[in-house]
Amino acid sequence: MDERAIETIELELAILIRRINSISNYKKFGNLDRSAYLLLHQINVHNGSAGVKILADEFQLDISTVSRQTASLEKKEYVYRIPDPSDGRAYFLQITELGKKELLQYKKSRMERVSEIIESWTDEEREIFGQLLKKFNRGAINS
Repeated sequence: MDERAIETIELELAILIRRINSISNYKKFGNLDRSAYLLLHQINVHNGSAGVKILADEFQLDISTVSRQTASLEKKEYVYRIPDPSDGRAYFLQITELGKKELLQYKKSRMERVSEIIESWTDEEREIFGQLLKKFNRGAINS
């Protein structure tokens, strides 16, 4: 592998993370932080309901971490628990209308800010960048 290319990618990823954090802080988007946004997004992707184990597996996190983060979502009334009929100890998290509203508002604000940053890019550049980011993120999960 070309070490210069790896160095460039590593540095640009660090800058990307910083930029994404600044996007989140650019304006007050709502009441969500990054982990809440991602968890609500995944729960919503699963037709509005997902188990803690599934979420932990998808994010490659400990179940205890996801449980703590989802407890915060539950406290804010963004999700509520539904008992798993097949396992009395387990439960699913169901997104509430308030949770959906916060998720959509936060996502819309983030998308507007990202759109401003890449406004001068061509459609092809946006598509390529999105596909490469997706490929990178999916590769990180599988390694």
